[in-house]
Amino acid sequence: MVVQPEERNMYDQYCLVNHLKESYGVATIRKTLAQVEAQGQVLTDGTLVVDGRTVAVVYFRAGYAPTDYPSEAEWRARLLMEQSSAVKCPSIAYHLVGTKKIQQELAKPNVLERFLDNKDDIAKLRKSFAGLWSLDNEEIVRSAIQKPNLFVLKPQREGGGNNIYGQDLQDTLIKLQKEQGEALAAYILMQRIFPKASLTPLVRGGDCFEDLTISELGIYGAYLRNRDKVILNNQSGYLMRTKVSSSNEGGVAAGFAVLDSVLLTDE
Repeated sequence: MVVQPEERNMYDQYCLVNHLKESYGVATIRKTLAQVEAQGQVLTDGTLVVDGRTVAVVYFRAGYAPTDYPSEAEWRARLLMEQSSAVKCPSIAYHLVGTKKIQQELAKPNVLERFLDNKDDIAKLRKSFAGLWSLDNEEIVRSAIQKPNLFVLKPQREGGGNNIYGQDLQDTLIKLQKEQGEALAAYILMQRIFPKASLTPLVRGGDCFEDLTISELGIYGAYLRNRDKVILNNQSGYLMRTKVSSSNEGGVAAGFAVLDSVLLTDE
């Protein structure tokens, strides 16, 4: 398990570690990227060895933010693991598929047709897409500067606290237009979604109160492949995050949202 040097989310990680040990007899070692670089090697047959122990699966709980790579050592560690035969969760390819840039590319005309054959399925997917644009679209950028409350500026980052809204969005776009170059590729523009808010009981600091909230439903997937052969590709649960409607951000670990459950009704 690849972790951050000062890991805050250790409790759910240790829950998984204990489950693997107690249920399957599988041992887990926790290492930072720097430790992997210092203690790791790939044998001639592709086997990954870290601190003298053979590694079958690499589970990344770090490596998703630029701050996880403060030096070349961390990049060498990532390359070392990618070059090994160990199963990576995620692999570098699957990691990059989750970036905002890929979402934007999928929203372009005729791109979904490369991956799906059923026209009805393609139409349903397109109906769920919000507008997504790169910053080389000058017309959209002008619209966002004029009406910043209708857009969100998103960097290629994971977790909460990174998106840019309102006046900050307007200021950032004007600055990026002046800089040009690679700075433009670090962001995408997205149409802002305005979901319906619901009155919800919340508890904070031991006090119960009601506030307007909105929720986001994410579907978990289990995907395993060996080169081009897909071994497993299934839906495997969901995650519901709820936040007060006045908050722009929605990260749970970042402190903006809470974990929630779905209640299905006949309505």
